[in-house]
Amino acid sequence: MTQRLPTYFISHGGGPWPWLPDMRKMLHSLEVSLANMPKEIGVKPKAILMVSGHWEEDDFAVMSSPTPGMVYDYGGFPPFTYQIKYAAPGAPDVAKRVAELLKAAGLPTHMDATRGFDHGVFAPMQVMYPAADVPLLQVAIRHSYDPEQHLALGRALAPLRDEGVLIVGSGLSYHNLRLFGPGAKEPSAAFDAWLDETVNADAKTRVDRLKEWDKAPAARVCHPQEDHLVPLFAVVGAAENEKATRVYHDTNVFGGVTASSYRFG
Repeated sequence: MTQRLPTYFISHGGGPWPWLPDMRKMLHSLEVSLANMPKEIGVKPKAILMVSGHWEEDDFAVMSSPTPGMVYDYGGFPPFTYQIKYAAPGAPDVAKRVAELLKAAGLPTHMDATRGFDHGVFAPMQVMYPAADVPLLQVAIRHSYDPEQHLALGRALAPLRDEGVLIVGSGLSYHNLRLFGPGAKEPSAAFDAWLDETVNADAKTRVDRLKEWDKAPAARVCHPQEDHLVPLFAVVGAAENEKATRVYHDTNVFGGVTASSYRFG
């Protein structure tokens, strides 16, 4: 019998940070948490399915290429960072299974054979699996950002956990690009405290609170646009009744930001 794998919501850092010594130093605690994930999981996954805040579509598009390319969706970094390669193989067989699960759940989807890995995927994966030897695919979030739709996405994907597929939501627990430094300290800490209380609540309370996340303290300060929070809904949906464990916590990244990552199950 295949071991049931946990799900993760990770704060993925900024841009191509693993290739930039200063950013890597600042994000040392994040790097340690990501590097520790393979040991926590205990087995090499058949594939990793990432739900990244950097890929949005009208439906839950599924990456299906056997050899995905790269999407350099950042700006202002050194020229060499636009030539980075993370050469993990795709997972067309898993993509087909994902599409079947989504269709069976009545969720709109299509296969995308051209999409490449965005930095919400290749940056943390460079730390988690630097050999790029685990098949990797992505599922898009929907433009609506609707919590219930993305919880439903996770519920539909849940069977994959018993099939050797690791489900990872890649975003950030704080994502306001216009407010870093000391001004971010108070709002990010308030939202982070609410988030920790929420994910550690009983299953029903957890879901109910996430559906109304924008009522949390400093919610719209921390997430003016919730694309980087939405992946959390998916991984909670895929492990709805399971315990949360905080696997990363920092109180002073980007000059004052509090950020966290969680494992479920």
